[in-house]
Amino acid sequence: MQLLPISDPKFHNYGQILDGYDLDALLQVLKNETPIPETGTVYVASEPKLEALPIFEELRLRAYGGMPIQLGYCNGRNTKMNCLEYHRDSELNLGTEDFVLLLAKREDLVNGRLSSDKVVGFVVPKGVLIEVYATSLHYAPCMAKAGVGVQVLVALPRGTNGPKPEIAVKNDEDKLLFACNKWLLAHPSANEVNHGAIALIDGENINIADQI
Repeated sequence: MQLLPISDPKFHNYGQILDGYDLDALLQVLKNETPIPETGTVYVASEPKLEALPIFEELRLRAYGGMPIQLGYCNGRNTKMNCLEYHRDSELNLGTEDFVLLLAKREDLVNGRLSSDKVVGFVVPKGVLIEVYATSLHYAPCMAKAGVGVQVLVALPRGTNGPKPEIAVKNDEDKLLFACNKWLLAHPSANEVNHGAIALIDGENINIADQI
């Protein structure tokens, strides 16, 4: 897989860069107050130390137009795709180090399945705030440099990734609902399959370890 910079025109189909924000305090808290696990990833949906910063309200008002939001993080040493998810709303990401996002489009789904050859890798530079569109399939950020773990802000509408609502399954999309505002497709080799995720990604489980 080729890893493209977010300056590549192809990224415009998946997201955009958000400028005009002072991100220094946010990056400092991310770097100093959010731990990186030795293996795998850790996800915290809502981190009070991030939400106590003045930029929390600015992102709520400007980036989300006044919607209730949460600021959390996804940190780790991941190199594999494993799964792809989508939300009904955009997600914002910001890293203390360069990181890689493996992305696909919902329109790439065929009869509810995705071929992994539709997945594109983008390198997001440290300190750059991006929006990942609601139409983009995504999952945990990957390392862009071998041995250098990532600390990535995850901003989403409040409640996202919380407990799954109890619903009567009435269509195929309902089967994908894995948590609040989280629809998940798994690769057959992903551990998430053991926790109820449906294996709907065909092809290889992309691993960028040899490219970083």
